Amino acid sequence: MWHICLNYREFKFAQTVIYAIEEINKNPTLLPQHRLGYRIYNACGYSNILRSAMALVNGVEHVTEGKNCSKTVRAQAIIGHSGSSPTVGFMRIIGRFHVPVISHFATCPCLSNRKEFPSFFRTIPSDYYQSRAMAQLVKHFGWTWVGAISNANYYGINGMAGFVRAAKEEGVCIEYNKAFESTNPEHSVRQIVDVIRNSTSKVVVTFMSHREIKVLVAELHKQNISGLQWVGSEAWLTDDSLTDSEGHTFLIGSIGFTVSKAQIPGLGPFLQNLHPSQYPNSLFLRDFWESVFVCSLNPPMENDDRKQCNGSEHLRNVNNQFTDVSELRFTYNVYKAVYAVAHALHNLHTCQPGKGPFINGTCAGTTKIQPWQILQYLQQVNFSTKQGENVYFDEQGDSPARYDLINLQNVHKGTMEVVKIGHYDGFLPKGQQLKIRNVPVSVCSKSCRPGTRKALQKGKPVCCYQCIPCGAGEISNTTDASDCLKCPPTYWSNWKGDQCVLKTIEFLSYNEVMGIILTFISLLGASLTMLIAVIFCQHRHTPIVKSNNSELSFLLLFSLTLCFLCSLTFIGRPSEWSCMLRHTAFGITFVLCISCVLGKTIVVLMAFRATLPGSNVMKWFGPLQQRLSVFGFTLIQVLICVLWLTISPPFPYQNMNLYPDRIILECHAGSAIGFWAILGYIGLLALLCFILAFLARKLPDNFNEAKFITFSMLIFCAVWITFIPAYVSSPGKFTVAVEIFAILASSFGLLFCIFIPKCYVIICRPDENTRKHIMRKNVH
Repeated sequence: MWHICLNYREFKFAQTVIYAIEEINKNPTLLPQHRLGYRIYNACGYSNILRSAMALVNGVEHVTEGKNCSKTVRAQAIIGHSGSSPTVGFMRIIGRFHVPVISHFATCPCLSNRKEFPSFFRTIPSDYYQSRAMAQLVKHFGWTWVGAISNANYYGINGMAGFVRAAKEEGVCIEYNKAFESTNPEHSVRQIVDVIRNSTSKVVVTFMSHREIKVLVAELHKQNISGLQWVGSEAWLTDDSLTDSEGHTFLIGSIGFTVSKAQIPGLGPFLQNLHPSQYPNSLFLRDFWESVFVCSLNPPMENDDRKQCNGSEHLRNVNNQFTDVSELRFTYNVYKAVYAVAHALHNLHTCQPGKGPFINGTCAGTTKIQPWQILQYLQQVNFSTKQGENVYFDEQGDSPARYDLINLQNVHKGTMEVVKIGHYDGFLPKGQQLKIRNVPVSVCSKSCRPGTRKALQKGKPVCCYQCIPCGAGEISNTTDASDCLKCPPTYWSNWKGDQCVLKTIEFLSYNEVMGIILTFISLLGASLTMLIAVIFCQHRHTPIVKSNNSELSFLLLFSLTLCFLCSLTFIGRPSEWSCMLRHTAFGITFVLCISCVLGKTIVVLMAFRATLPGSNVMKWFGPLQQRLSVFGFTLIQVLICVLWLTISPPFPYQNMNLYPDRIILECHAGSAIGFWAILGYIGLLALLCFILAFLARKLPDNFNEAKFITFSMLIFCAVWITFIPAYVSSPGKFTVAVEIFAILASSFGLLFCIFIPKCYVIICRPDENTRKHIMRKNVH
C-alpha cells in the first residue's frame, strides 16, 4: 500500500531541489571546492512538519564517506514549505534560531512581517500584490459585483482580506464572502453552494488551494450549477491534479494570476531517468513509482491486486504532470530558491574584508558557519539565472511582484491547457501595472453613460444603483459618475447631458419673422406718412389744408414719420448706444407728436371763440404762440431725457433669470423713474389733448377736426393703457415687441383719424374742398 498523501507536484519540487544541487556541485564557478548536501522530509501532515522542523534545528547525524566517523550537521537553510499555514506554524519555531527559510509557494502577506518572521524569504510574490492585481483585474473588466470564496486558513483569510480592501478602493462590491476547508463537513460546502446558486453575481473570486477548489467544483457539478466566471489564485489555477476532480470542466474559462513560466534545461531528462535503484532507501520514490506504474516493487501482499514491477518500467514512456516540464512555474521558484542559498554561501566564502554584511563591513568566518550568518548574506543576494531573470529579496524577504495573467482554455487527461492573456507588474505606476485583453463582464448594474449619474438603491450595496439623468443645467462627462456637475452661468447642458454648451442668446432680430413683420409695418407707416405729406404739400393752397393749420399739420406729419422710424431702434442686438437712443427717441418724438395735436386742438377751440362778437382770443394763440407751445412741451421731455441719461442711462443687460436655458439680451432701463417719467409725461399730454378735443367735438363746423382728434386720442390712450400690463407681463423679446406694437398702433391711430378723412376729401371729393363748404354750418 502506498502513501495516501502523495502529490506529484510536490514530488517534482523535491526532485528539482536535487537537480539544482547537483547542477551547482558541478559548476566550477559557483562554490568551488565546496559541495552542497540536502535532506528531504515528508511534509504530509502538520505533525510531520513540526517534527521535521525540530530535527533541522537540532541537527542530524551525518556519516562521512570513506571514514569511520560521524558528526551532527545542522541545516544552513530550508527550502519550503509550499503552504502558507504550515509555513507560519514551523516558522514560529525556526525563526527563533534564525535559520533562513525560502519558500517557493507560501504567499500569505503575513509572512512579510519581519518582526514575527525575521528569517523568512520567498521566491514567489506576496499575496499582497496578487490581491491588488485581482482587484484591478475585476475592475478592468467591469466586474463590480462579485462573490468571494477562500480557504479558512492563513493563506485564504489574509489573501481574501487583501482583495476585499483593494476591491473597495477600486469600487468593486462583494456580494458574499465565504471560507471553508476541505476537511470541513459536507453540509458546510453545500451551504456555500446554496449561496452561489442564490446570488446574482456571475463572477467568483477565489483564494484557495487545489484541494478546496476540487471539493467545491465537485459539489457544483452535483447540483448542476454552471455559467460562472472563476477568478483563481495561483495556488490552484495551474494545478494539473484538478483534472482528477468531478466537474473540473466547469473551471474552463477561469482566469487568474500566476508566476511566469520558465524553462530549466536538463530537468526533463533528469526526471525521466529517475529510478528507484538510484535511491533505494527513498520511500517517496518507492510510493511514486508504484503509483505511476500501478505495480509493486515488493512481492504483492495478500488482497493486493497490483502486479509486481518487472524492471522494464521507465518514465520516458509516461506522460503525466511529473514528467511534464512545459509549464515550469512554481518548480522554477524551487530552482531559484536553491540557487539563492548557493549564491549566499558563495558570497560568504568570497567575502572581502570591509565589504561584508556585518558591522564595519566585516565578513563571516568560514570555519564554522552559522545559519544567522547565511541569513545576512541571503538578504543581500542579487544574481541572474541562466534564463536571464534577476533574483533578489526586498527588506521583507519578498521577491518582485510580477505575474502572468492566464486563461484556462482546455482540459486534457492529466493536464490543463492555459494561455497567457496579460501580465501584471507591481513595480510600475498605478494604471500601468495591468496589461490585459477583454473578456465578459459581471455587474449588478450596468455602467451609467455620460449624461447620467449613479443613484444608490435603498437597502442594496453600492454596486447596485440606478442611472438617473442629470438635471437641467447639469452634466456628467464620465462613465459611472457619482454626481452631476453644474454648468457655468453662461452655459447650459446639451440634450445628452454630457457637455456644457453656450446658452442661446435671444433678442428681437431683423432676421426672424416677428422682426421682419414689425420692420415692414414701421416702414409702411413712415412711407404712408410721407405720402400724405406730399399730398398736403401739393394741395397746401386748398381750403381744407389751410383751415386746419397747415404748419402744425406738416410738423405733425414729420413727427409721425419719426415715430414710425424710432420703432426700428427697438429691433436688433441691444448695444449701449441703441439702448439710450431707443427710449429717448421714442419719448421725444411722441411728445412732439402730441404737442402738435394739442396745438391743433387749442387752435380749433380758439377759432370757435374768435367767431363770437367782440372776441379777440386768436391774437393770444397765433402762429408764434403755437410754435412756442410745441417747443415748450417738447423741451420738457428733452430735459427729462437728459437727466435720465446723465444719472442712470439704459444699458444692455443679459437676463439669465427669465429662462434657465437662454440668455435674454435686453435693454435695462437703468433708472425706472426716468423711464416711467417719460411715459407719464406723454400720457399727461395725451389726456389733456383728449379732454380738450372732447370738449370741442360738437362745434358747429361742417368739417370739425376736433372730432377726429378725439377719436385719435381715444385710440392713443387705449393703446398705452393696455400697453402697461402687457409690457410688464410679456417675457423676453416679446416685451420689446409689445412696445413696438404700442408705438405703431398709436402712430397709425393718429395718422388715420386725423389725416385720412382730409385726404379722402382732397382726392375723392374735391367739390367739398371749398371755402364755402367748409365755412357752412351744419343745420340740425
